[in-house]
Amino acid sequence: MQEVNLHLQRKYKEIEKEEIRYEAIDCEDADLILVAFGLVARICKKAADLAKEKGIKVGVFRPITVFPYPYDALNQLADNTKLFLTVEMNAGQMLEDVKLAINGKAPVEFIGRMGGIIPTPEEILHKIEEIYVGETA
Repeated sequence: MQEVNLHLQRKYKEIEKEEIRYEAIDCEDADLILVAFGLVARICKKAADLAKEKGIKVGVFRPITVFPYPYDALNQLADNTKLFLTVEMNAGQMLEDVKLAINGKAPVEFIGRMGGIIPTPEEILHKIEEIYVGETA
């Protein structure tokens, strides 16, 4: 059984090297990064555009694979980003992964909708303004 588990651990490490996928949009100089996957990521792109119109530099980080999770990529972005907002259509199942990736380098906020309710770009923008103004005040 130990050999089977060692084989699986080697396999998982190889997957971590070769299979992690994500998309980072305008994250290089963002003050705030929205982290979202699936449908919500598309909505976050629109919310980021709305925020930019108001002078807030917002990026979108979209994990394409959630296993393995792109911890290192998100951690590197945390070196130059003031805030992160995790946006999900659930109770925050990805929130802990984001917090682990950021590792205390920046605050991580959360907005979630459940029951099939889709957040609007305006709702996300409102949350962006709320936390961004609070952080920069």
